[in-house]
Amino acid sequence: MSAARKARRSKMTNALFKKRQSRTRHQIRTKSDRPRLSVFRSGKHIYAQVIDDRQAVTLAAASSAEKDAGIAKGYNVEAAGQVGKLIAERAKAKGVTQVVFDRGGYIYHGRVKALADAAREAGLDF
Repeated sequence: MSAARKARRSKMTNALFKKRQSRTRHQIRTKSDRPRLSVFRSGKHIYAQVIDDRQAVTLAAASSAEKDAGIAKGYNVEAAGQVGKLIAERAKAKGVTQVVFDRGGYIYHGRVKALADAAREAGLDF
């Protein structure tokens, strides 16, 4: 594959991802009064935030990159599950029990699903 073709393909893939992401966030913001549990997945880590869109404030945050979280590897399903438990505990400490899950354009599979399942088991309702 030529370099120019790779660049075009990368631009197209990124544009489709951004389209999925904005479509999901638009539906969440217009149809719900609950805070949003937003997920960001990188190659090495996974991050989660509980965001109140009405006041534009982050209520709680957790990631596999935190030193005190005790997560050895941040890029596997087990780490995502631990981040899900951690974000649920922090959200409940702030008084948030009901959220809307924002998968951020990612497919609901693997690490994203593990984070969501762990957050549900730890007491978040979505």
